[in-house]
Amino acid sequence: MRNVVSKSSRELVGPSTKPAVPPTGDMINLSSFDKAFGLYPFTSFHIFNNAIVEPAMTIKRALSQALVYYYPLAGRVTGAANGGQLRISCTGEGVAFVAATASCALKDVKLFDPPFAALLKELAVEYLAEECGEADPLLLMQVTEFACGGFVVGMTWNHVVADGKGIAQFLQAVGDLARGLPRPSVLPVSCGDDSLPELPPLVAAMEKIMVRLENKQFAYLDITIPASVIRRVKAEFAGDVGYSGEPCSVFEAVAAVLWRSRTRAVFSDPDKPALLVFAANVHKHIGAKHGYYGNCVTSQVVVATSGEVANSDVKDVVKLIRRAKEQIPAQFKNPGGVAMNGAARMEKQLAALSGYNAFFMASWRNIGFEAVDFGGGRPARVMCHVGPTAVPSCVACLPGDGDGGGASVLLLCVKEEHVDAFLAELESLR
Repeated sequence: MRNVVSKSSRELVGPSTKPAVPPTGDMINLSSFDKAFGLYPFTSFHIFNNAIVEPAMTIKRALSQALVYYYPLAGRVTGAANGGQLRISCTGEGVAFVAATASCALKDVKLFDPPFAALLKELAVEYLAEECGEADPLLLMQVTEFACGGFVVGMTWNHVVADGKGIAQFLQAVGDLARGLPRPSVLPVSCGDDSLPELPPLVAAMEKIMVRLENKQFAYLDITIPASVIRRVKAEFAGDVGYSGEPCSVFEAVAAVLWRSRTRAVFSDPDKPALLVFAANVHKHIGAKHGYYGNCVTSQVVVATSGEVANSDVKDVVKLIRRAKEQIPAQFKNPGGVAMNGAARMEKQLAALSGYNAFFMASWRNIGFEAVDFGGGRPARVMCHVGPTAVPSCVACLPGDGDGGGASVLLLCVKEEHVDAFLAELESLR
């Protein structure tokens, strides 16, 4: 793969026209949700089977038009030096763009056959350092056209300006304009929404700890939880006479399967804590406006012992996750009180979160990546780059049309010596 991709020089793409008055002023204050991510870069890959006319130029032109509406994304972060107050300066300098071609077809490099993490580096532009600097663009985009007509859009962004849902909304806007719409179907609300509440104390403390931890060696796994397993877990949950309420979601079923399987593979002491930490979209809980594209994610911790998780039916593990989800709104109703009453418990949780006992999980189901369309239809698969991590983690429910309704998952969550046991636990559920 390294020898078949040819890239243009990196160029800056600015807004096609400058708004007469930038919609948010020259400087944007960041919310506590934004600041929690520091200057951490993240990369997504959007793989399209169907050809469009000149994909790189079409998307580049639409990208420039979209930046008129998302003007802050063409700016730069300020205040990073010397521990200052992070803000966005609406300079209009633009985002980085690279056009690339590959002398092979998508099928030739098996972009749909796991694992293929090593191939992805050629399909995106990356920041030079582990953190984004003040001089760096907030977005880096590469469009790679393959000989078959298919193409891959690699998007790297500074997480301080948007979460996955926000970037998906931006890419949908680029797609709207690439398809000839006069304006984005969803008009953006700036990342400078000062009305958002403070991030809950546990989550804020957790993010600070994670930044200081050293990366560890976990095995890279690219798996699919079959649709038949997900259906069975949902049916068992629905048939439980001891619970009434909303049906089991796909995310809950997948999280329960992964958490129990990992716990059984990793732990031998049933009294050891086995924590699940999952990212949760909280737009509706904190009153974020429609079209808001800044970070709007919290982390929720599910506390249990390894014995509770390992020895339970999967439907009972779903109940643990469901109860934790139902507690999320309380984080924002009285965050100070929660911190005061649970200070000792929070300290214990933070200690456990930094080791092998915790399993961190994010889901990309229904956040908008599945709806991006530049003119040839929706993506055949959406992926992310998974590099070294300090804590056991995974990204689940990645969009794609080749999994038969199952859930695609990328994992760095077990040490090499636990891989076989983990995969055997997953296989036993088929």
